[in-house]
Amino acid sequence: MQSAERIRQAIAQVSLQRQACADQPALAQAVLQVKRFQSQRFAGTYADLLASPQHRMAARFFLDELYSDKDYTERDAQFVRISGPMQTFFPAQVVATAVALAQLHALSEQLDHAMGVSWLAHPQGDHARRYVQAWRNVGQRDQRQAQLTDVMQIGRDMTRLTRTPGLRLMLKMMRGPAAAAGLGSLQRFLESGFDTFAQMSSQAGGVESFLSTIAQREEALITQLFEADFVACETALNQVLVRP
Repeated sequence: MQSAERIRQAIAQVSLQRQACADQPALAQAVLQVKRFQSQRFAGTYADLLASPQHRMAARFFLDELYSDKDYTERDAQFVRISGPMQTFFPAQVVATAVALAQLHALSEQLDHAMGVSWLAHPQGDHARRYVQAWRNVGQRDQRQAQLTDVMQIGRDMTRLTRTPGLRLMLKMMRGPAAAAGLGSLQRFLESGFDTFAQMSSQAGGVESFLSTIAQREEALITQLFEADFVACETALNQVLVRP
């Protein structure tokens, strides 16, 4: 299957989830609460990286682009619009990164939607309790592992992009055409990712240390949420949660 078709299929799956939420406002609110909780959890789990001069940019990029509760509808639409021309105008590494992001987005939306359904069905308790309950009701441990694998792949892809000769200049030259074509959101994502990982790659072991930390902590969280005592999970989440 060509990259453009894989992107379109992934975003089509996301659109189905969005439509289901549009038809059920209560579900839409539940999914938003799940996403918001996950964003606050990430901010707490990686408070040290967000405060680190070496890793701050990368942690912020992951929080804003991969673990955020913000609406990605605009960026998704831009991915679909450029998915065909992308294979012609961009290096293969950029196309691969776009495919990985679209597929991660589709998987995340599917899991968040399922979590939202359970969240809505079990309104008792604080958010940490409801989150653990929803997580265990949804299950799908293999999908959770795939989600983490995809996140790590995007990090590695971004690192490889920084080693592509002339790519940064190409991205800079695209700003005007991208804005004129209504692709500003996609352009910002690519430039932000490139600059973030270029900065971190300039420091010996920076990328490896960052990605290893993410992998270890997320793997530990997955194991805890599936295997640990329910109350222990709830307590641990409440301790790390960064509330607005």
